[in-house]
Amino acid sequence: MTIVLGLDFGTNGARAGVFDLEARRMLATGEEGYPTAHIPPDRTEQHPDDWWSAARRLLPRVLAAAGNPLIEAVTVAAFSSTVVVCDREGTPLRPAILWMDARAWAEAARTAQVSHPVLDYSGGSNAVEWLVPKAMWLKAHEPEVWSRTSVICEALDWMNHRLTGRWVGSLMNATCKWNYDSRARCFCPELYEEFGVPELMDRLPPVILDIGAPIGRMTDRAASALGLSGRPLVVQGGIDAHMGTFGADTVAPGSMLLIGGTSNVHLTQVPDDGTPITGVWGPYPHALTPGLRMIEGGQVSAGSILNWLVRDIYGLDSTGFAALNEAAGPIPPRATGLLALDYWMGNRTPYRDPNLRGAILGLSLSHDRAGIYRACVNAVALGSANVVFDLARQGVAIDRIVLAGGIMRNPLWLKATVDALGMPVGIAREDNLSLYGGAVAAAVGLGLHGSLTEAARIYRAPVTVREPDMDLHQDYRALLEDYRYATERLAPILRALSGEAGARP
Repeated sequence: MTIVLGLDFGTNGARAGVFDLEARRMLATGEEGYPTAHIPPDRTEQHPDDWWSAARRLLPRVLAAAGNPLIEAVTVAAFSSTVVVCDREGTPLRPAILWMDARAWAEAARTAQVSHPVLDYSGGSNAVEWLVPKAMWLKAHEPEVWSRTSVICEALDWMNHRLTGRWVGSLMNATCKWNYDSRARCFCPELYEEFGVPELMDRLPPVILDIGAPIGRMTDRAASALGLSGRPLVVQGGIDAHMGTFGADTVAPGSMLLIGGTSNVHLTQVPDDGTPITGVWGPYPHALTPGLRMIEGGQVSAGSILNWLVRDIYGLDSTGFAALNEAAGPIPPRATGLLALDYWMGNRTPYRDPNLRGAILGLSLSHDRAGIYRACVNAVALGSANVVFDLARQGVAIDRIVLAGGIMRNPLWLKATVDALGMPVGIAREDNLSLYGGAVAAAVGLGLHGSLTEAARIYRAPVTVREPDMDLHQDYRALLEDYRYATERLAPILRALSGEAGARP
């Protein structure tokens, strides 16, 4: 047997999966949460030590459930743009700034004023979520911390250092989030200088490795802390959602992985022919696999909107949430008399505007909890469809979608998304595609397969095809027109309400 371990660090907690490569199946999985600090108005932080503590609690349980096998290789996936600043030994100097944190919106806007070929990969500017604008913010607003920073990195890089003692970056993260030139395989120090952070060049992990490349053996100290026998090989991973493309086998152009969770991510690839595509992050050359460009679309707020409404506003527990879903389910999409916009924390695709904000339009005293909740479910589903349809408008036809993530635990949200898309969708039977992707990378790192594409075909997770209700799809099509019109007309006031300087109409 060849047994590998996948670790996935996400917004709400850590997951682990033990995978048997010969049997092509997951032996055991588990998860462990950690806290998040939400700091008004738009800041979100976690402490890196909490990620490590969660892994130490989680691993012994999962390994025991799998029969305590010998682990040959470990791959880590993690939420991107969650930025750690630390000393050379990896000791954090402050809490990590989460991907959804919007404090660096002004810095992100300034990146659009710089002209550089590598910025074409990201549509001409950086997103508020990414590492580079956050580095710019730290230098300007926390100069004392910045002066003591030896390493600034992603959660993935910090965890790989904790496992191996090596500072390395993932080609995926570097290309998508650091303005790394993936064609020339080099950093662009002149770009960091124009952004006002020339020292960033010397603080990023200096070695960039492809997904599936060996990093090194796990240290004895790390293996002991996690309850692993021996010193397994640690293999380079990448962004958690993106690693799921290997688990879903949605690597080829025309296929898409849509992960519905706290946020939504839409991932697809296109030929490396230079055709411009707007409203998305990318296309990023070679970030996922050689010879293709990866497109990253998404919604900053998705499941987080529904959780906010159910728990923070309605104050419901799991029983109340189930009853709310049951009450809202029979309401047809257009029968609420409401239109919601899903921009609670800005828009990633296709408007690329961090200062848009959410809205619920059409409220009257006759509206109840179920109707308002249904309108918010509709909004998140419409946001997903808007991404896919805008890509189709630009000639990026999607004929196969695999849907995965926390959306599987919300049947109303799942059905609304399939109906809004209006096409058959493969539903992942297990909510662990990133862990399957970790197994794919581990198999390549161990030399068992020549490419990630080949390994993805072999180890992909099973799916069940779900057909849309085409009558309801027509309702969603009509709602989408209202959704787009409302976005266009309300954008100035939504930006002003967000506090964007100079935005008030």
